[in-house]
Amino acid sequence: MSEQTIALVTGANKGIGYEIAAGLGALGWRVGVGARDRQRRDTAVEKLRAAGTDAFGVPLDVTDDASVSAAAELIADRAGGLDVLVNNAAITGGMPQTSTTVDPATVREVVETNVIGVIRVTNAMLPMLRGSASPRIVNMSSSVGSLVLQTTPGIDMGPVPVAYLASKTFLNAVTVQYAKELSDTGILINSGCPGFTATDLNGFQGVRTPHQGAAIAIRLATLPDDGPTGGFFDDGGTVSW
Repeated sequence: MSEQTIALVTGANKGIGYEIAAGLGALGWRVGVGARDRQRRDTAVEKLRAAGTDAFGVPLDVTDDASVSAAAELIADRAGGLDVLVNNAAITGGMPQTSTTVDPATVREVVETNVIGVIRVTNAMLPMLRGSASPRIVNMSSSVGSLVLQTTPGIDMGPVPVAYLASKTFLNAVTVQYAKELSDTGILINSGCPGFTATDLNGFQGVRTPHQGAAIAIRLATLPDDGPTGGFFDDGGTVSW
């Protein structure tokens, strides 16, 4: 591998994902912009390059085995390896979405992207990450997936779509299991919450900017070798499970 740090950010063509790519690029890293939509991906890469980021496009549908395998091959060919993976791609499944009315097909679709997609991409990229000197995996989660916060009297998480909420709880559990299995590899893997960020995921209702939302991912992507693994963090510190 080259001395330049190589990162892949999924769902990086817009919103928080784009800002994560921009933030990592500002560190001098080479960044793969993972996205399904070719036009949006190309536009994001152009914009990042214009700002000085060494960016390249990675066609990537996290729900498709063949697409993920092809993405891993492309990164190996174009960059020679991978140091950091940021699993950012996610969907809500639409609103409103309550537990008594949600279509099971919606739950399946959300979990396929938000959880199984993370597993699919992570496992495909692991061979390259194992070859890195300081490998990091960041799973973009949300405090709405915290069972502690959901059940603490006086805390109102708002009308969160039930499938999305459950998918983030599921993702956090998966993160812990990866951390346990990879504990002797040097790979640090953590969940990060960007806060209530204004993106098209929530109809731009958030109170934080995508730039602010990207900060936790950048921090977890740049952890020192003795940094935490198997944790859940936001800008304020540790988030309760």
